[in-house]
This record gives sequence, structure tokens and C-alpha cells, in this order.
Amino acid sequence: MSEFQATSLLDRPSDNADDSAKRRQILDGARQVFLERGFDAASMMDIAKAAGVSKGTLYVYFKDKDDLFDGMVRGECIMQLDGVFDFDHDDHDVEAVLLRRGKAFVKALGNPQRLSSWRTVIAVAERMPEVGRKLYESGPARGVASLAAYLKAQTEAGVLAIDDHEIAAAQFIETCHATMLKPMLFNFGPPPTDERIAYVVGIAVRTFLRAYKVR
Repeated sequence: MSEFQATSLLDRPSDNADDSAKRRQILDGARQVFLERGFDAASMMDIAKAAGVSKGTLYVYFKDKDDLFDGMVRGECIMQLDGVFDFDHDDHDVEAVLLRRGKAFVKALGNPQRLSSWRTVIAVAERMPEVGRKLYESGPARGVASLAAYLKAQTEAGVLAIDDHEIAAAQFIETCHATMLKPMLFNFGPPPTDERIAYVVGIAVRTFLRAYKVR
């Protein structure tokens, strides 16, 4: 056992290690280093310094850099679009709901830290596909599924006429961030203004309702 991996019983994480302050402290440090330097350039020593812990303490909570990166991604998964796609299926004012949720969605996408996380994961997804899968399923896929369920409820209520709710949900989400997501993802410019978001999402909602609203 190496000096970095040797730990005392007092140093070991408790039964609720996932919620421990020390684990959170380490993950915050890891996040800072991964987003600043990328996965390949980040070292366990860099992460230990950023987290304010010893290198040995890192190995108490995480077996290696891959494990730490996975832990960071799990944290991102929890934070991704949290609450943005929570729908009340009994709210039949589809136009108001889509406008409100669409604008919230695009604003959430424009968070610089979230965009940095996506770029970091995309950079390693080819050789760590499981990490990419986790981030995708917890974010984009979850958003489409949640919206599809709401659209299905509105179809059953006679408000909308949709054959494929998943496709309709994906189409709406894609048109909400049209002209905005890719420039942000490629770090081409600043996040869009509230006025620009309202303008683009408004077009998305009107287009959606022309296609699917019962007349």
C-alpha cells in the first residue's frame, strides 16, 4: 500500500459519505481543476491543492482520477436543468406553459459553468462513453421525456393533436435554443439576452401550436 493510499480508520468516509462535507469539498476542487484544465491535463495533486486536502485523502474517497471525474459528472447530473421541466399535467394553458418553460430552459443552458461541464464531458466521451451517457440521460433525454409526458396529457385532454409525443417534445426543445446553443457551446459569444431568448422561444411556441393545437 502506498503512502497516499494508507489511511486510518478515522480518515475513512462515514456511512453517509455521499453527503459528507469532505466529499463535497473534494468534488468542488475537482470540478474547478477539470473545467480549467480538462481531464487529461488535470492531476490528482492539482485536485488535492484546489480542494485543500492531502493527496492521500483523495484516495480515501476516490480510487483514481477516473473515479473522481465520474463523481463530478454525477453531481452535474443532479444539477442539470433541475426543476426546468417540472410540469403540471392539469395546466391546459399550453402556450403559457411552453413560453415559461422554454425561456427557463434556454437560460439554464446559458449558465457558463454548465456549458464548461458539457465541453469537458464531450472531450472525453469518445473513450469514456459511460460518462457521456450519464450526462445525456440526466439532462437532454430527461427533459424530452418530461415534456413528452406533458404533451401526452394535453393530447388526451383534447388540447393538442400529436401522434408522436417524444418527437414533438424534441422538436420544440431544439427550436427553443435555435441560433443560441451552438454559439454558447463553442464559446463563440456571450449568453443571449433575455429579450433574445423571449423572441426565439416565442417563435418556437407559435410554430409548435400551429402544428399541434386543436382548432
